[in-house]
Order: sequence, then structure tokens, then C-alpha cells
Amino acid sequence: MKSPFKAYDVRGQIPDEINAPFAYRFGQAVASLRNPSAVVVGHDMRQDSPAFAAALAQGLLDSGVSVLPVGQCGTEEVYFHTEHSGADAGIMVTASHNPENYNGFKMVLEGATAATRENALNDIEKLVLSNTVIPAVSDYGSRGALKPLLDRNAYIERLLQQVKGVKLKPMKIVCHAGNGCAGPIIDLLEKHLPFEFIKIDHEPDPTLPNGIPNPLLPEKRTRASQAVIDHGADLGIAWDGDFDRCFLYDHNGRFIEGYYLVGLIAQTMLRWAPGSTILYDPRLTWNTIDVVTAAGGVAKTCPTGHAFFKHMMRQENAVYGGEMSAHHYFRDFAYCDSGMLAWLAIVVELSTSGATLAELVEQRIAAFPCSGEINFTVADAKLSQEKIAERFLPQNPLVESIDGLSMAFDDWRFNLRASNTEPLLRLNVETRADTALLAKKVSELSDLIRAG
Repeated sequence: MKSPFKAYDVRGQIPDEINAPFAYRFGQAVASLRNPSAVVVGHDMRQDSPAFAAALAQGLLDSGVSVLPVGQCGTEEVYFHTEHSGADAGIMVTASHNPENYNGFKMVLEGATAATRENALNDIEKLVLSNTVIPAVSDYGSRGALKPLLDRNAYIERLLQQVKGVKLKPMKIVCHAGNGCAGPIIDLLEKHLPFEFIKIDHEPDPTLPNGIPNPLLPEKRTRASQAVIDHGADLGIAWDGDFDRCFLYDHNGRFIEGYYLVGLIAQTMLRWAPGSTILYDPRLTWNTIDVVTAAGGVAKTCPTGHAFFKHMMRQENAVYGGEMSAHHYFRDFAYCDSGMLAWLAIVVELSTSGATLAELVEQRIAAFPCSGEINFTVADAKLSQEKIAERFLPQNPLVESIDGLSMAFDDWRFNLRASNTEPLLRLNVETRADTALLAKKVSELSDLIRAG
């Protein structure tokens, strides 16, 4: 069997790689190797997720571990409750933006610290995929306790702290949950906020009638974009299924690249915590460095991926970290990513500045135009990177290998990296205020990659 254990989580196809027995054994392995007393368990809206969460919980209970259930929720709720409850670990059953026939687990350890290959997943993988019998507890009284469903109020209160003391401007906001898990959270926040929410595909639906919610894909943006235009909304917000990623549209229905939101949120966070460190990923960098430096912050790059960001956020005590792929990390949220705190930070910026989202990002887009992420299916990602490097090294660029291959020239730069979860090579290009050069370099690099 192909292992569903990836770089920093578990994802695989149903039923060959991920199924109820696998989930049960995963719970047993966590109990055997981590010796926790209590573990938070949550699940997304997918068809099989409740059953897998139940099997996972049973594996923990039969191993003497108490389970703190969140039920259907977003991944960030598991992060929050793990830290808030003092549990020894938290496990979310989700496959994020993978196709419908996938599922898996995202795991954090005590304090919502990242579970990585080195500190947990390698050992869990070996035990789960081995033929070793993992014994259950010897008697009924030694089993773990299934606790009552965790109360969401503390989580909602934490989200509202993001806007505390701010005079929010009344706005009309389109919310596109994509039939994922974000809708119920918007319903709980609604009574506390001066916004009129236009809700589309709002209810969680395990049949996913509109497919997997993944606004990174251009074809998934039309409904939210058109709804903003049709309703004359000030803003549009969309999430993926487990809502750990947040995407925004301006009042014209234009999708805003996550790259520019990183700089915008960084600016907001630096007003609250002057001089703090901001983390960004190496795919697109110039705009973030420019904004953070101008705002008096310290900009530092971090390898792409939630495990890397969670670790480095703690290491640097960074107030905020942002990935252009729409993951946003906050120091006061156990250094974890939140798709809710991100848009709340944006509405604070809109309210305090009096500007529209379009106005706030227009100058930044003009100063540092970017390609957005372009994906290529290649036979050998490493070989492709080596050939691209050979092509451009004679031009004496600044070369970085923090995450994939980055090359920076005087007026343009690019990053080329292999996906951690899919067989893809991802390209990002940016320039200094030169859209013609951007188009030229995107075409040149695309041709080189396709040529093999």
C-alpha cells in the first residue's frame, strides 16, 4: 500500500489508503507512542469524515485516552481547543482541498505545536503501517472517557478579540463557504458584527454539490465574484472546506492574490505590535519585504508549509506569518493559521483607513505585479529545477534554496518548487512595476519547463 503519510500531514484515497480501520489504528498509535491523557478530535463536512473521526476516537478510547470532541468544525478550531483545553494533542479529520475520494488527518501536539515527521509522524507511520498488534487496555475501567462536545463560545470570543475596540464600518459582505465548514461560524459571528452577510453555498453539505471548495482554482471563483457584483457588496470572502485558508474579492468582484493580503495583514498587525517579526514564504517576497520594512517590522522568510510556519513563528515569536496560498498565522492564536482571523484583520484595516480593498492593494499590485501560482505536471521536479538553474546562472542572480529554487535579478525574480502534496511543479514570478517583463518571463519559464 502507498503510504498516505505526507510531509506534514496524512492524506490518502478512500478506501485503499484511508478507511475506518486505518483511523482506529492511527488513534491507537498516537496513544501508544505519545502517551497522551486527552486528545481533541474534530472533522470536516466530507461524507466519510464523521465515521473516520468516530473510529479515530474509538482507537484512542480503547487505548485509555480521553477524547475531547469538537464535532464538525474547521481545522483551526482543533488548534484552538487543543491549546485552550490543555490537551496533549489535537487531530482533525480532513483532506483539505484534495478531491472527494480523499481524506486524512492534520495533527498538532500539546499547545497546538506542529506535529512533524521528526517529532511524531515518522514513528506513527511505522507503527500504523506495520503488522505489530497494538493492544487495547485490559479492562473497561481503564478506557478513556468521551467528554461532552466542546463549547464553541471560547473560540468565537477569541475571534472577536481581533476587532475589539475598533469602530467597524458597516459593510455588505459576500460569504462563499463552498458548502464547507465556514458557514456556521459566520452565523455565530453575525450578531456581533455590523455587517450584512450575503451567504452563498452556505450550509455544510457532505455531497459537495459544487465540488471541492478551493478558491485557489480560477474556476472556483466565479460564484463569489459574480455575487459581489450582483449584490453591490463591499467585499467578498471565500474559504476552503476546513476554512484554514481565506480568500478575498474586492468590490469589483476581482479576486485578490493572497500575496498582497500578506502585506496588508502584516501592516495591520505591526500597528498593534510595533517592531515585531513578520514571516513570509519564499514564493513571492518583494512586496511583503517592502511593506513590512516601511512599517518598522522585521521581515523573515520561512519555508512553505504549516509545520514550518508554526515552528518558526514560535522560534521568532513572530506576531504574524503569511503564505501567498492563503494561510495566515497569528502569534495570539497559538502561532497557528486561521482563515477567520485573516478576514477580520482585513475589515479592521478597511474600517480604520476608510479605503476600499481595491484602493489598499492597487498600488501594491502596480509596484510588484506577480504571475500568481502556475502549476506544471513534470516527470522529474528536481531535474526541471536543475535545468532552469543552469539556464539562468550565467546572469549572476541572487540564488536561494530555502524552499525550491529562487532566483532574483535586478528587476524580476521567480520561485520554482515541487508541491509537498501533489505531483506538481509550482512557478511564481514577480517584477518591479513591469507587467510587460512579467508576461515575457512567465512565457519564457513556462516554455523551458514544458520542454523538460
